[in-house]
Amino acid sequence: MIARPGDTEQTLDLPPGYTLVALRELGDAFAHACGIAAEAGAGTLVWVRRYDLVEFAVVLEPDEPLRSARRALFAGMNALADAIAAHCPPEREVTFDWPDAVRFDAGLLGGGRLAWPTDCAEDQVPPWLVFGVILRAAAMAHVPEVQVAAGVSLLSEGFEMVDTDAIIESFSRHLMTAFDRWKERGFEAIARDYLERLPKSKAGERRRIDVNGDLLVSLPNSRGAPDRTSLVDALGRADWYDPQARGPKFG
Repeated sequence: MIARPGDTEQTLDLPPGYTLVALRELGDAFAHACGIAAEAGAGTLVWVRRYDLVEFAVVLEPDEPLRSARRALFAGMNALADAIAAHCPPEREVTFDWPDAVRFDAGLLGGGRLAWPTDCAEDQVPPWLVFGVILRAAAMAHVPEVQVAAGVSLLSEGFEMVDTDAIIESFSRHLMTAFDRWKERGFEAIARDYLERLPKSKAGERRRIDVNGDLLVSLPNSRGAPDRTSLVDALGRADWYDPQARGPKFG
């Protein structure tokens, strides 16, 4: 269903330019957004109404080839982290695992996913991208208690229930700001914000994000080529996501 002003059911307050598609709790925001992306167009935000997860996905329409357009993931991750930070208790840290996982005070909270048309070539401009998000809002009823104890959720970390919807609303605004920042200052501004939340593996290492989204890491005084970590490969694994539970892994 598409939520419209005047609907009696719970809805979201999104800025102009977004169209809200709200699904019942058994819906899959990411899959649904991918299914309607070509027709629905940019700014369509698909949201699943459920208490235990913050689950949504937004349709994007890039203006550059797929090879570099995938860097939209980093704008989405920045917007997500900024939205969480805006509503979290003070002095708590939001960080990333490369490239798509979100940690809150070191506990895995959830992450993002990116999809594009499977028949789009690397040098073609894709008609759409979909950036999807799942965060653990509360303990999931079907998950064993021992696993629950190993994870974190928004409610267990001091967020209020009203914050779960507010995070999506805040994300929608931060995402617009991120793309404006990209347009005005170039992708390096997006990369810098992202890398500030990505912990370093070794002291003194230098990191940058290549034009195709790969992570490049070099050490001081190193004369060889930087170590390269593939964005596409990592997106394909989505290490933070448990497809059977349809939610974030624990740990």
